[in-house]
Amino acid sequence: MANDEIEFYWRPGCPFCMMLEAQLDATNLPVRKINIWETDGAADRVKAAADGNETVPTVFVGERSLVNPSMTELMDAVRAEAPQLLDN
Repeated sequence: MANDEIEFYWRPGCPFCMMLEAQLDATNLPVRKINIWETDGAADRVKAAADGNETVPTVFVGERSLVNPSMTELMDAVRAEAPQLLDN
């Protein structure tokens, strides 16, 4: 994946997804939101990152995956993996 956006994997009804999504929406970071129940291959990508589980939210920053991260963990990953996203 190119480092031009954050990939945010979620599913409907997930309170942790809604909380992190609201925090992401308050930033200027480019985010692609992917519903794991509607996007082919999305659940498999999440399972690969989450030890075979469909744990959401799962977020990818570059090649780095974060399973149910805090906003602090996510911002640390952006600074380390894709600092250019902070310029948006």
